[in-house]
Amino acid sequence: MGERATLRKRIIFRVLAIALSLSPLVALELALQLTGIGEVREADVPAIGFQATYPLFVLDEAGEHFEIAKSRQAYFYPDSFDAHKASNEFRVFCLGGSTVQGRPYSIETSFTTWLELSLNAADPSRQWQVVNCGGVSYASYRLVPILQELLAYEPDLFVIYTGHNEFLEARTFANLPPVSPLSRVRTFNLVRSAWSGESRLQGAGQPREILAAEVDALLDYRGGLADYHRDEAGHRVVARQYAENLTQMIALARSANVPVVLLNPASNLKDTPPFKIEPRSDLTAGEAAEFEKLFAQARTTSVVDDKVALLEQAVAIDGQHAGARFLLGHAYLAQYRPAEAREQFIRAKDEDICPLRMIEPLHDALRAVAESSATPLLDVRHDFESRAADGIPGDNFFLDHIHPSINNHQVIARLLVDQFIAAGFCHPQAEWEAIRDERYREHLGTLDTPYYARGKQRLAGLLRWTQGRANKLRDGTALPPGLD
Repeated sequence: MGERATLRKRIIFRVLAIALSLSPLVALELALQLTGIGEVREADVPAIGFQATYPLFVLDEAGEHFEIAKSRQAYFYPDSFDAHKASNEFRVFCLGGSTVQGRPYSIETSFTTWLELSLNAADPSRQWQVVNCGGVSYASYRLVPILQELLAYEPDLFVIYTGHNEFLEARTFANLPPVSPLSRVRTFNLVRSAWSGESRLQGAGQPREILAAEVDALLDYRGGLADYHRDEAGHRVVARQYAENLTQMIALARSANVPVVLLNPASNLKDTPPFKIEPRSDLTAGEAAEFEKLFAQARTTSVVDDKVALLEQAVAIDGQHAGARFLLGHAYLAQYRPAEAREQFIRAKDEDICPLRMIEPLHDALRAVAESSATPLLDVRHDFESRAADGIPGDNFFLDHIHPSINNHQVIARLLVDQFIAAGFCHPQAEWEAIRDERYREHLGTLDTPYYARGKQRLAGLLRWTQGRANKLRDGTALPPGLD
């Protein structure tokens, strides 16, 4: 009996010792569960690398200015800044895609130019320099190395407007490993996520997805629209990756004590129909036939109430049909039901098989990153919707599916100036708005007719691009004239 009692005591002692040693980990695990940190998704986001990276800015021959490298000007419009920063200069770098660049026009009418004009009018005690780093078709993952480069140029602030281009390039995620059983343990996920983020910031480790040095968009090729298919799992990974890219950029900036301002992008909801539509993959033959009958009747009837009833029945059968959602949105508008119409337009955007407009999971990820990192987020989307008569922006705000009109670029600049003033970066003089408006008029006077004509030509080309009618073949050669 004595030996058994002694053995029992030893076992109990060892169990208690192990439990005591593990108690900090158990407490940490419980704390992570309460805070929502360390979920499985944080441990399994594939990294992205590039076949090569090249500087965006190089010194000019005189060594006096940094300017966009000629090798990058297929995607970036020429811009420059002084190599030697003045003592009173406040240097702002704006990163993003073609919206930042001002497409279909250019940086002369982008919000970056209106921002620089506004700041210099508001607070002449500083020399305000706003540098346009908007790359055509550039997604958030391509902005990370650019921001890392910009840290060498004495930035005072980064402005980031990104989210529309996350699905432009082919992304297979074929090398993504299966989820580890340990991914159920939040502490493991947190450590793995921290290690992964640190190694990526330092350029260490082997990324799982290697992309071309420059954008290789699917729609840059004739017939590229056919490459898009429904991929809900891929969308979830892209949303997580987008959040990680934003987090990386904020971390890089903060490591150099440079503040960041995020912008929530806006989309043309009302007047941009889906670019590609696919029915639900699991429809039965009977369901498909019934849907097509209802959809055809809805498109031919001129009675609004009948159109709504038919489309509601159609989306009850196939709620993933972006075209039916879009038409139902307009039918609701005809019944003066804007809130329900907006919901349908958003669903149409998110069910678009070719998502050239920022989808809701990306908006959610942007807000979550801004909140968790305490980074200012200017809601361009909300501003546009608040000024739309029915709360749904359309062609009266945009030149196409995502690119704002020139006057709405000026609105984005005003939102940023308000943020600069609130943050204490800018101390406006009295009646500065009148000075700004005069400088706006003077600047517009410098833009000639060919400037606007080139913009219209780019807009026409962009329309062909969104329709999968680009003039480049898969081998990289261009189609002969007349076949475009």
